[in-house]
Amino acid sequence: MAVQRESTRDRILEAAEDAFADKGYHETLVDEIAGRTSLSKGGFYFHFPSKERLFFAVIDRLADRLVERTDKASVSCESPLAGADAALAEVLTRLGSRRRLAKVLLVQGYSMGSAFEQKRVEVFGRFAAVIQDALDRAVEAHEIAPINTEVVARAWLGAINEIIVNWIYRGTPTPAESLPVLRSVLLGGLEHMDSETLEKEALVD
Repeated sequence: MAVQRESTRDRILEAAEDAFADKGYHETLVDEIAGRTSLSKGGFYFHFPSKERLFFAVIDRLADRLVERTDKASVSCESPLAGADAALAEVLTRLGSRRRLAKVLLVQGYSMGSAFEQKRVEVFGRFAAVIQDALDRAVEAHEIAPINTEVVARAWLGAINEIIVNWIYRGTPTPAESLPVLRSVLLGGLEHMDSETLEKEALVD
């Protein structure tokens, strides 16, 4: 029963992801989602008591996948700074390759008001944590000078958000053409530690 329940829940989430991406939150009807999964409305509400709960479950599911891939890309790199770069590239590339996913995560819930904003802040906080962890390790490894890595991680995600939202609505600049520019600006804005600085720090220690 537990396996069947989980399978049904996954089918609802898949159908809901498609529906929300196509129509947005308010224009998507529960009856439509239930119909796509051959469930009655009662069967739907057994798994998700409200459309809002379903929408947030869709966002969490999408975010889980993206955060997992971002973290994997980051920790597999040879250096922490390369890991931060990989995290930046992974978020932008994944969102850029799946417009529908990007619309659900970043756009389609704005009409919900503060509830969506709170969820979006929560999700972006998870992405920021991956980038911040890589930056913290880069500071510890003396690849970059000490800096408020939380602010840097949030700034990076703000730039990604702006690029993706403009791409969704205007079609330009594309994430692919934006990535090298963001890398140059965001990574280039960090103060990298050279050998001379490292030698001076070693003498002070």
